[in-house]
Amino acid sequence: SASKTGSKNKEDAPYELESQFVLRLPLEYASTVRRIAQSSSMNMKDRLTIELHPDGRHGIVRVDRVPLACKLVDLPCMIESLKTVDKKTFYKTADVCQMLVCTLDGDLYPPLEEPTGTDPKSKKKDKDKDKKFVWNHGITSPLKNTRKRRFRKTAKKKYIESPDVEKEVKRLLSTDAEAVSVRWEIIAEDELKEADQHGSLGNLDSSPGTSGHKMGHGSTAPRDELREIFNDISSSSEDEEDEGDRHEDEDLNIMDTEDDLVRQLQDKLNESDSAQHESDRNSQIVMEYQVQINSIKAKLQETRTRKKQQEELIMRVDNQALKVSSKHALLFPSQSFRN
Repeated sequence: SASKTGSKNKEDAPYELESQFVLRLPLEYASTVRRIAQSSSMNMKDRLTIELHPDGRHGIVRVDRVPLACKLVDLPCMIESLKTVDKKTFYKTADVCQMLVCTLDGDLYPPLEEPTGTDPKSKKKDKDKDKKFVWNHGITSPLKNTRKRRFRKTAKKKYIESPDVEKEVKRLLSTDAEAVSVRWEIIAEDELKEADQHGSLGNLDSSPGTSGHKMGHGSTAPRDELREIFNDISSSSEDEEDEGDRHEDEDLNIMDTEDDLVRQLQDKLNESDSAQHESDRNSQIVMEYQVQINSIKAKLQETRTRKKQQEELIMRVDNQALKVSSKHALLFPSQSFRN
């Protein structure tokens, strides 16, 4: 059984995956290559050869022993290649993402670029080098400059060193826990003008039972000193961890103070929202009354117009008695109705 399995492994050689690319040639050479492919002759390898240089981007394509300089470029998007036998059923064969562009006036042996190192400057050079082989167009005429017209630029991510920030925040909280007095100041970027006019929003006194510290304006560090503390981290990581363990309970108390501050600010926001809702409701009632007044004015104007028309008709009547009775009915409609 061992000999059988050994022979089976020799027979089952690994399959080589098929890779495809688009070959773009000048018009006269494209027709020649098309005839070579359709003829399926045995000497096809002698008439059409493709040779790539070590950089993997440049090479030489020979059509009937005529050398053409070629360059391998990246297409804007994937293209699916299909094959058919009966022109009814199509089978997908590969995803095409590159194109080999051949030219007559190109350099057959371009100078090789030196390999770059691992420093950031060399990485930037590699990116610039890759941009040279990016193809901005599709394979059809309507897709000219499609990369610039249909694909937006990739947004750059702003990476923040979160561990360093967490350590600095922890150190500042422990420093506040040791301080005699602490002052909180919340600054919103969108409300800087309002903060300058009405003062800071966060100068709130906390109770001694929750934080164990008095909130005041006595011995407080200026804003510039706090910024210097953020910029220059003097303590080492081990000291920060020991200091954080020592003042763990005090950090929790400071967190409770932060929760109380957030809760008070939320209550203020809810009060402002309710006042805004009440003003909106009052304005809606005023609008309804205004609509009713306008409708009554329109009805009054219509009644006056009708009365004027009736008076003109009465003036045209020749019978004097009928004219007098009509005027009386027009002036006193309720009395004439009772009579």
